[in-house]
Amino acid sequence: MEYNTIRNHLIMKEYGRHIQRMVEHLLTIEDREVRQKNAYAIIELMGFLNPHLKTIEDYRHKLWDHLYLISDFKLDVDSPYPVPSREEMKAPPAALPYPKKHPKFNHLGKNIEVVIQKALDEENPEKKQGFANAIAYYMKLTYSNWHKELAHDDVIQAELKSITKGELEFNNRPFVKHRADNRMDSDDYPSKHQYRKNYGSRQSGHGRDNRNNRNNGNGNYKKRY
Repeated sequence: MEYNTIRNHLIMKEYGRHIQRMVEHLLTIEDREVRQKNAYAIIELMGFLNPHLKTIEDYRHKLWDHLYLISDFKLDVDSPYPVPSREEMKAPPAALPYPKKHPKFNHLGKNIEVVIQKALDEENPEKKQGFANAIAYYMKLTYSNWHKELAHDDVIQAELKSITKGELEFNNRPFVKHRADNRMDSDDYPSKHQYRKNYGSRQSGHGRDNRNNRNNGNGNYKKRY
C-alpha cells in the first residue's frame, strides 16, 4: 500500500498527482528531443485538465510557467516563452493602492463633492443651473433613502447654500418618490370574517346544506350511502 504520508509533496494540487509524476519522469529522460516532445504532450494534457485557463489571455504561457514550477525549475527544454525564475514565481504580488477618501459630508458621499466642484467651475449659466438642479435631486434622494420622512425643499436649499457658500441654488422642485412604510396599523387589519365573503352562499341553494331542498323538489331523490 502507498499512502500520501510517504509520497513527496504535491506542488500544484489542481493538476493532480499523475501530472507531477509525468514531470518527474520527464526529468529523467536524457534524450533532449524526446524530452522536448514529451514536454509539449504534458502541456496539452495540463490544458485539457484545466479548461478554465483558456479564458485567460495567453494561457499557454501560464501552462509553461506551471510546468517549470512543478519541476522545481530543473526542467531543461526549449520553451516558447521566457523561462521564469524561482524568485519571480515565489514573489508576493504588489499591494493594490486603495483610494483613501474622507468626505466632508458623510451622508452625501464623496462623489457629490466632485459634482459640486465641477458645477462651481462651470462658466455656462444654463449648465451651472442644470448642475444645481441635479445636485438638489440627488441630495433629496439620499435623504429619502436614509430617513423615514421626505426632506422639504427649503431644507435641501439651505444645505446646498451651506455647502457651496451660496454659489448654487436650484430653481425646480425635485420630485422623489419616498419609500414610506405602507404597512397598515393594527387597527386597520381586516378581521377574519372579512375574508369569508362566500360564507353565506351555502344558505342560498349551493353546497351540502341544501340536500333537504333537493328532497322537497324531487320525490324520486335517492339517498346515496
